[in-house]
Amino acid sequence: MSDSLGTWIDGLPGSSVPADDRGLHYGDGVFETMLVRAGRVRFLEAHLTRLTLGCSRLGIRLTTMPVLRAEIAAAAALAPPLAVLKLIVTRGSAVQRGYAPGGTESARRMLSLWPAPSSTAAIVDGVHLIVASLAAAENRALAGIKHLNRLENVLAAAEAAAAGAFDALMLDSAQRVISGAMSNVFLGRGGRVLTPRVDRCGVAGVMRGVVLRECAALGIGVEETQVSRQELLTADEVFITNARIGVVPVGRVGEHPFPMDTIARRLKTRIENLDA
Repeated sequence: MSDSLGTWIDGLPGSSVPADDRGLHYGDGVFETMLVRAGRVRFLEAHLTRLTLGCSRLGIRLTTMPVLRAEIAAAAALAPPLAVLKLIVTRGSAVQRGYAPGGTESARRMLSLWPAPSSTAAIVDGVHLIVASLAAAENRALAGIKHLNRLENVLAAAEAAAAGAFDALMLDSAQRVISGAMSNVFLGRGGRVLTPRVDRCGVAGVMRGVVLRECAALGIGVEETQVSRQELLTADEVFITNARIGVVPVGRVGEHPFPMDTIARRLKTRIENLDA
């Protein structure tokens, strides 16, 4: 893509991936989207911990972590003051045909550096969300990790874009709130914070983990729980998070407004200057 600031495959400049890569064929891999500020990747250890968990869950042998760390540092050093660094790890090139891995594949590392979208710094007022028409599929084996099979999110994000919304909320088959297409979701109610569990579907976002940690540090009660659509709509406030946008208050879901954003702004102020 024309606005990329650099792409590296297994540490070498270039953007060509072999046609036999299992990430291309089956989505057999994991990824991280990281914010780079002043040459430093925010919450790097949390990203690498989730990456390692995802590889372990999928049975991908990632034996080059010291090399990967060096490649991330080199790419971040080339970044403008604010940038996005995307890391993809696939199982690598296939050693046999079919879904089943052969067991001797060599994991492939892909890094790409991008300018941070202007919206990252421009979000001031609460954003508009819609509810996606597609339900999120439940699979405990894949829940929480950021694997490459993201077609549900692609369709939900396209629906949000068509509606002029910032993101689309994704519900499961029981109409429980799971996440946004690109974000995790939090509710404020009575001075406490609730967020949907992601043990059956959804992604355990890095910024989600930071919010859970910092709520505890601020003395704000926080709970991971099941959240119904009705509970969302009767919350005092709603906010969304991801590693790129940080903490963002929600102004409305559909036509339902959320005038309060007290907890969201308190967390945003605390987290804004954190890098780890």
